[in-house]
Amino acid sequence: MACARVPLDELQVTEADPLGKEHTLPALHPVRKAERCFVPYKPPPQDGSPAELEEFLEHAKFISEDLEWLLALPHDKFWCQVVFDESLQRCLDSYLHHAPRGLDLATLPSSPAVADMQRSIHRAIFLTFLRMATHKESKENFITPAVFGEIIYENFLFDIPKILDLCVLFGKGNSQLLHKMIENIFTQQPSYYSDLDETVPTVLQVFDTILNKCGLQCEGATAMEPMKLNAHKQPTAMSMSQQELVDLILYLCDSSTTIHAFLDIFPAACSSFHSHGFLSRLTSFYETAVPDLEKAVRKRNFDDKGLQEDLWKRLSHSCRKMVETSHLLLHHTCLQPILEGRENMLTFAEELLQHFTSFLPEKRFLSDYDEQFPIADDVSLLQQALPVIDETRTSYLLQGVQSAWDSVGRQRPQSHVQHRAPPATAACQGGAGAAASAGSNLQEDHEPGGAEATMDVPRRGNNGALCPVSEAELESLLSCIRDLLPDLGEGFLLACLQEYDYNSELVINNILEDRLAPGLDKLDRAMPRPVKEELPHLVSVRSNVFDDDEFDVFRRDQVDMSRIWKGRRKGESVREMLNDKQHIEEQRTRYQAYETVVDEVVIGPGESAASLGLDDYDDEYDDTYDMNQVGANDLDGDSLLSRRPFTVPQILRKGNKPEEEEDGEDEEEETIPNNVNRDQFVQDPAVLRERAEARRAAMQQRKGFRPERPSNVVGQPKGRGQTLETFLDRRKKEANKSRTANHNRRSMADRKRNKGMIPS
Repeated sequence: MACARVPLDELQVTEADPLGKEHTLPALHPVRKAERCFVPYKPPPQDGSPAELEEFLEHAKFISEDLEWLLALPHDKFWCQVVFDESLQRCLDSYLHHAPRGLDLATLPSSPAVADMQRSIHRAIFLTFLRMATHKESKENFITPAVFGEIIYENFLFDIPKILDLCVLFGKGNSQLLHKMIENIFTQQPSYYSDLDETVPTVLQVFDTILNKCGLQCEGATAMEPMKLNAHKQPTAMSMSQQELVDLILYLCDSSTTIHAFLDIFPAACSSFHSHGFLSRLTSFYETAVPDLEKAVRKRNFDDKGLQEDLWKRLSHSCRKMVETSHLLLHHTCLQPILEGRENMLTFAEELLQHFTSFLPEKRFLSDYDEQFPIADDVSLLQQALPVIDETRTSYLLQGVQSAWDSVGRQRPQSHVQHRAPPATAACQGGAGAAASAGSNLQEDHEPGGAEATMDVPRRGNNGALCPVSEAELESLLSCIRDLLPDLGEGFLLACLQEYDYNSELVINNILEDRLAPGLDKLDRAMPRPVKEELPHLVSVRSNVFDDDEFDVFRRDQVDMSRIWKGRRKGESVREMLNDKQHIEEQRTRYQAYETVVDEVVIGPGESAASLGLDDYDDEYDDTYDMNQVGANDLDGDSLLSRRPFTVPQILRKGNKPEEEEDGEDEEEETIPNNVNRDQFVQDPAVLRERAEARRAAMQQRKGFRPERPSNVVGQPKGRGQTLETFLDRRKKEANKSRTANHNRRSMADRKRNKGMIPS
């Protein structure tokens, strides 16, 4: 070896060839590469047959041993192998492409040997990439930073797709190391920033591809393209094949998870995504595609219900990641500069309000975003940091948020209505400590699935028990924990979440540090999820005024169908129905009880009022005016003391019973002809018309009305002359033609003739 403290790119080494002759070579030279073949990675089989599991274990053992050998090499040998061994790069790329992601770990075989081997390869791959991203291992072993940037860039040791895969595969639990690693790559080689700018349009193409597959169209770059003639033949989410729908949701889940992991670990990339309008395209895609995909997953018939549940879980996970990605972009491009007290804070606040205002038409996205990250908190933060913010604008924004909740038919959580802003002093300070504290408070308030995100109104999760988080949030929390701890059962994780107020970070921390509550330590860690309770049928819990009657088909198995008919009943005559006076006979007995009015009751010898039930004396009764008949004998009306006899209604009187004369009535009744029956239901229409005509003639004669002379426009035959009346009637008819159906044709013709347009 040469002297110490010389960078590897300048280091010269002296080695002997097979013949024993010494040669001086650069430390980075293809000759120094060891001849070793790295095999590509293959994922574990899903069916879990013994032969395939044995094959996977043997194959994975080769990879693990080769990587352990690589990591044990000295600094110069390691870089020679990395730069000049193509089989090593193929092995690393194959793992990044085919390694199971977080949601895929649940489908892997539950064999302990497979899990141990997978963890071993996972760790070795991560350490290999970590060493490849480090240009200085010690004071003696290092590479010149500029040369290091050229080596990794020119040899494609890292590129943007590899970095994205690294974030999604190793982000859980290694976010700080990954952040330093990616930051060092971008710092030593700024060309990666230009590569990232060229990659963002490709990422946006993912959304367009999904929309085209679903037969939808989104506002954006492709919205102005002409529609193809066969566009109506494109399948939709409901009509496409089941395998296409599965692939589409898997594609969306992988893309959204990868983008969120990258932006979460490397926030400096948010500016590149933001400059390409990624936020507006993402929200528009969310509003357009998510409802159709959810409808397809819910309403399509799946032979495998487990597949349907898995697709719903992945779609919910994708929606959550897209919302969190939007929040990351807003936080790092607009909110963070305000919290740090940078210059032009008003510009950043204006941009944030513009983004929130652009969300207002996207009702579904806005309600989902507000559920995870309450917009009222950000607005309150802006008002405290910048008091000059227009209050009318913020009020309009908050009203739009409430309108979005109403339009999607969901109830806004009560905890989101109250403004939970950080103290004004912390928000307005310009120091780094104040910004960090405010940022941490904001992250705690917006941490999805934590205790701060719970709602006042409990809702039911998949386990059937009351829980303060929604079903989608509960699934996201479980998948988040199982990504790190795949060996634990969902039942055990549900108990842990319930114990720690559904705070996933606290649950993971306590499990890893073995500090669970005593009650949780006694549970089986592989405990499955409890069976979901069947909700009661809607018919059994309904409430109606007709419950339990004779026609309640929901509670009676047999109903008397003879009591049910449509239209006229068979065998029933209308005349018999009209002549049936049974209801009158039933009412007659009731009115007959009022015919006898007894003013005085004669009490015989040996009887008393109490014995006859007439003793109604009450000590509390006020008898002041009983003997003073106030107003009874006034002169302005009949005496109230004279009782009018009871009269039976005419409809209840029998036809052969003569009408009793009433005393005190001298009203003259209209004389009715003898041939008219008083009980006749319908009189002769001809007679009624004659009477009406007679009354009309008498009225006209009384008022001196003279009927109009009949018009005579026909007159005598041609050539015999016409009378004056006929001439006048014809002229009147000609002048008044336009009043009916000729639409002023005569007057318009006269007008044209008067102006000389028509020769006379």
